[in-house]
Amino acid sequence: MPDHDLEDDATIKGKRYSGVSLAGRSAEAVDIEQCEFDGVRFTGMNLVRSVLAHNKFNTCDFASVRTQDVSLIRTTVTGCRLTGSTWSNGSFRDVTFEGTRTENALFRYAKFRTVLFRECNLSGADFQFAEFRDVRFEKCDLTGAQVANLVVQPGVSFDGCTLLDVGGATYLKGATVRGPGGMELALSLAREAGIKFED
Repeated sequence: MPDHDLEDDATIKGKRYSGVSLAGRSAEAVDIEQCEFDGVRFTGMNLVRSVLAHNKFNTCDFASVRTQDVSLIRTTVTGCRLTGSTWSNGSFRDVTFEGTRTENALFRYAKFRTVLFRECNLSGADFQFAEFRDVRFEKCDLTGAQVANLVVQPGVSFDGCTLLDVGGATYLKGATVRGPGGMELALSLAREAGIKFED
């Protein structure tokens, strides 16, 4: 493990963490830049008002992490687990999530700019009151995701995604949907409009 640990006002740059545990850490005003994390456990960590820029996270565990006002900038998150994590009021810019498990994660009031979700499990994820601009979802599972009061700006698309039982589907107005998810989303819209289908 490198000399630097996660603590208040820490600045960590150009380090590589591999196979270590940072679980349960609590820190505020941390600046992490140009670092690589491989197989690192962040489980149960609490992070406040921090910036993570130009980093790579590979097969890391963020389950039950709690963050507030944290920014991810030009970062890749690959093969990680974010199950049950919280990213309230977060900011995501130029971020790629690939092959991540993000079930029941909370992204309320977060801002997403130029973000790609590819082959991610986002079932039950909560995007209420979030803001999307240039956000793409490719082959993701958003079953039961919540998007009420989502602000959709140009460049939002869903390609080959599962969109069953999406809550607040009317707030996806302006997004582009390609593939079978379009019919699934239509069913969610019909349900919210009070339309019943009978044989």
